[in-house]
Amino acid sequence: MNITKYKKRAVRVRAKIRQVSVLPRLSVFRSNAHIWAQIIDDSKKTTLTAVSEIGLKGTKTEKAVAVGTLIAEKSLGLGIKKVVFDRGSYRFHGRVKALAEAARKKGLDF
Repeated sequence: MNITKYKKRAVRVRAKIRQVSVLPRLSVFRSNAHIWAQIIDDSKKTTLTAVSEIGLKGTKTEKAVAVGTLIAEKSLGLGIKKVVFDRGSYRFHGRVKALAEAARKKGLDF
């Protein structure tokens, strides 16, 4: 069976997330052109809020920072202060790291 390093990383990250499943999950999806973030309640299987960088101006990293700031503002508006960060199969580097740091700076705790 040929399991790539991306799938292995995703399985490892999700296993850690399942240990603290009582908290909402901040999920990040990154494509070559865009980045999305959403807060998910796994117990109810619903998306509480979501943000995308489509329509924002700037470089990819600047857009990721803007998405991190926006998702933090929306979640704090809903009363969600503590989340679990789900980076999926992406390394904690570059745009994913910029998004996470911006969300932390704005007040999210993870």
